[in-house]
Amino acid sequence: MIILLKNIQTSYIYKQIMKKTPLFILIFSLIFIISCNKNSYKSGKNISQATGWKINSSDGGFKLNSKYKGQINAPGMIFIQGGTFVKGNTKDNVMHDWNNTPTQQYVRSFFLDETEVTNAMYVEYLFWLKNMYGNDNDLVEIYKSALPDTLVWRNPLGFNEDMVNNYLRHPAFQNHPVVGVSWKQATNYAKWRTQRVNVRILAEKGYLNRDSVLNPNSKLNFNTNRYLLDPENSLGDNIEELIGEKAKTESDGFDFAGIEDGILLPAYRLPTETEWEYAALGMDEMRNANLYRGKKKFPWEGEYTRSQRKKTLGDQLANYKLGKGDYGGIAGWSETGSGITTSVRSYPPNSFGLFGMGGNVAEWVADVYRPIIDEDANDFNYYRGNLYTKPVIDESGKVTAVTKENLSDQFERLPNGRINFKNLPGELIEVNLDSIDLIRTNYSKSDNRDFRDGDSESSRFFYLGQDQNEQMYNAPSDNQSDPSNFRSSLISNDSRVYKGGSWLDRSYYLDPAQRRFFPEYMTTNYIGFRCAMSYLGESRNISKPKKR
Repeated sequence: MIILLKNIQTSYIYKQIMKKTPLFILIFSLIFIISCNKNSYKSGKNISQATGWKINSSDGGFKLNSKYKGQINAPGMIFIQGGTFVKGNTKDNVMHDWNNTPTQQYVRSFFLDETEVTNAMYVEYLFWLKNMYGNDNDLVEIYKSALPDTLVWRNPLGFNEDMVNNYLRHPAFQNHPVVGVSWKQATNYAKWRTQRVNVRILAEKGYLNRDSVLNPNSKLNFNTNRYLLDPENSLGDNIEELIGEKAKTESDGFDFAGIEDGILLPAYRLPTETEWEYAALGMDEMRNANLYRGKKKFPWEGEYTRSQRKKTLGDQLANYKLGKGDYGGIAGWSETGSGITTSVRSYPPNSFGLFGMGGNVAEWVADVYRPIIDEDANDFNYYRGNLYTKPVIDESGKVTAVTKENLSDQFERLPNGRINFKNLPGELIEVNLDSIDLIRTNYSKSDNRDFRDGDSESSRFFYLGQDQNEQMYNAPSDNQSDPSNFRSSLISNDSRVYKGGSWLDRSYYLDPAQRRFFPEYMTTNYIGFRCAMSYLGESRNISKPKKR
């Protein structure tokens, strides 16, 4: 009886509230009540939905950055939202190149340098190497191996000695793209850049001592991978001097930053060919209601190399060779602004905000060159050049790093006589995967540069039912410089793709789909590079860039 009266009273009160209370207040109240339900583990920001244990707590909880808001933009980089596009040339293919067969590809979101790597950016790298190793007779070759080949400017019938002597270091060229850099040197620069950026982040976040780490005279050989795997040993014997206040704990131990914190950036690297071409095209400016309005020919919109806008009508949109003996137009009416390379922001960017994707210098990309794109094997983030490795673990279970004692193993003499170092002191020593690691269904070998290429089925000598040992390109199995190995082609695992036109090329090569190749150890005065970085997470929405 008492329960019945209470229900009647409650019902009456509820009706009165409903009459006098606005609807939005009731909805808000319900949401608030639901959100305050203490029995729901989903509502707790620092509560595990799996076990109910507290996150980032000493009471048995684990470490996780529950406030992570996404990957930050790395210095000098532009976010490129991924998507689908047709890779390969479809217009003005007068050469009928076999290697430009169109294929549809999907690209994940990534970051790309706003401009080519400039002389000033590369000289910063040289300064650091000289400061670290230039005064050590045992290590000075590391610095020398990174020096660009300035002799690329020489020509038997050209007066270019002023470029030989001044292009790299003179302030007049500091904002020009660096040239004379091989693919191997560009790769080493990207690895160094990763460490310099991440050590600065750790110092600014308080995990490392800012005064000690960021001092130009610091001799810290920081390596991101080594820090994540073995942080204490990665800082060497002077850890007490290098450690920051945030890393110190009450128990006299250290709280190092881990991959779970999400503060360290992924590695800088060369872009893949697919990424570079996608970014250069900038096809987002040609979308209308999620439909393509046509195939682009250049990084900018339109069919011509001159601007069609009223304010800049007739201006050239890239630095390239206009014609035979015409690199920059006539005096008083310069059409490209320079007879050689130009400053990296001399021309308008494409719709992604990237400068110099057409003309100025061609650019190294990460891929090993092959004439065809194997779309049957992969149409998702296509890349040829995978080398799967793992860090070397010593008897005590710790990772092995490069030191003075084992530095000779990182030394290699290139076919052109120059020296290259695979890894700098402090970096992890890695080896190819062994047979146990390769018992998988998705891959079966460590070196995949020649995947589905060079086997008997790919050979021009292949006949069904017969054993054939000839490789497709007669490439040597060990060293390209070995004269005992017969070669009939320049195509090998040491040949790398470079993309885009340059100051030395005609407009034909301004098409982002054009692809050429060069040995990874050689240098020219028209090939530069820019760095890329993977974006970790789902593609984020960004505001549509303005058209030029």
